[in-house]
Amino acid sequence: MKQVKRQPSTGVQLKKGQKIVVTIKRLGINGEGIGYYKRKIVFIPKTLPGEVVLAQITEAKTKYAKARLLKVKQASEKRVTPIDKYDVGGIELEHLAYDAQLEFKRDVIAQALEKFKPKGYKNYELRPTLGIAEPYHYRNKAQFQVRKTKEGKVMAGLYKENSHQLVDLPTFATQRDLTMQIIRELCSLLEKWQVSIYDERKNQGSLKTIVVREAFATGEVQLVFVTNTLQLPHKNEVIAEILQKFPAIVSVMQNINPGRTSLVWGKETQLLAGKESITEKIGDVWFDLSARAFFQMNPKQTEVLYDEVKKALALSESETLVDAYCGVGTIGLYVGKNAQEIRGMDIIAESISDAQKNAQKAQRKAHYETGKAEELLPKWIKAGFSFDALVVDPPRTGLDDALIATILKYRPEKFVYVSCNPSTLARDLVKLTAAYDVSYIQSVDMFPQTARAEAVVKLQRK
Repeated sequence: MKQVKRQPSTGVQLKKGQKIVVTIKRLGINGEGIGYYKRKIVFIPKTLPGEVVLAQITEAKTKYAKARLLKVKQASEKRVTPIDKYDVGGIELEHLAYDAQLEFKRDVIAQALEKFKPKGYKNYELRPTLGIAEPYHYRNKAQFQVRKTKEGKVMAGLYKENSHQLVDLPTFATQRDLTMQIIRELCSLLEKWQVSIYDERKNQGSLKTIVVREAFATGEVQLVFVTNTLQLPHKNEVIAEILQKFPAIVSVMQNINPGRTSLVWGKETQLLAGKESITEKIGDVWFDLSARAFFQMNPKQTEVLYDEVKKALALSESETLVDAYCGVGTIGLYVGKNAQEIRGMDIIAESISDAQKNAQKAQRKAHYETGKAEELLPKWIKAGFSFDALVVDPPRTGLDDALIATILKYRPEKFVYVSCNPSTLARDLVKLTAAYDVSYIQSVDMFPQTARAEAVVKLQRK
């Protein structure tokens, strides 16, 4: 008789709406509590290890279930009362004591390594996460969607998690006070002047998103209106009033991003008032920041992060540095003060323009080009350039396969990987450890109250 291979048990079949009592075992990579109900794995946000909770099933699958917290029956000693009570991203760990958040972020990196198993991962030195003295009011940028209710009230905030339901945010503790004051005043002015607000369902209307960026060093503020249409009726009246009330706003821009899209930014940006950029400072380096230029959102911890990169690279005056995914040149200019030459690349032309200006300000010998690292590096090397050190700071998607192949081909002696996503970092290390050993991984908390973990990885050529 043919034997039937038994499938591993996935536990009892749960139903949407069902209420269950669960003991939370650990936190997942997104900060959600993980427990088991009759061998079925259940993900429950806003819960902590060791807690006994009453939860209601919101999604029931064959192998897992998701639930929402109804009541904490037995609380963790690490549970604290959150300042914010909103159901949005960016505050998913606000109920967890800060020292435990730092431990979690180190553990998330360990979880990712265990999943992908890069060579030698069990022996990696995972250093304790470097935290911040004040884990609130640290964000230098707010990117809030704008919508209008049926009653005509203008809302600005973030989407409820896993939905397109906008949550109005009159306060938000991780943002700067001035940033929130500007956004709330703008909502009043948009109502007063009856500015056309985008309706996603109908794909009509103009204003989609408000972006406010605040420079910590200078106090300068940039305001960007992201619109569905080229025309933004009554923008002059709104701008005149907001500038009068907030003299710190020195730059007002409009970015045009037509139609339904998951992308916040469009390709065209126009100056409406003031100047095109604001000025920030990290350490002794000044940076011009245009509207679309990438810049770390926590300037205080950025200096901590870059100091770790500088320490890991330990550049001498005779060495050359390549800063891939360079943005406005921040990392290279900060750590490469003593380098013979810095070269960097980014796919956003405005960032490269800013990087060139920033290099002149910092009096660094630097060369920046718009393009992909995997294309520009071979071109530079063919033209006679050689590099001793490489720093990469890719987006959450990690390194491009072609760039990994390029790194493995040229094998710079010094190599530091700055990661904002432990999963893609661990995945990339599987390939990179063919040519490099991991000296250590230093986690840095750039985003308190969130599940996001940043890491500086020092790699040593074999």
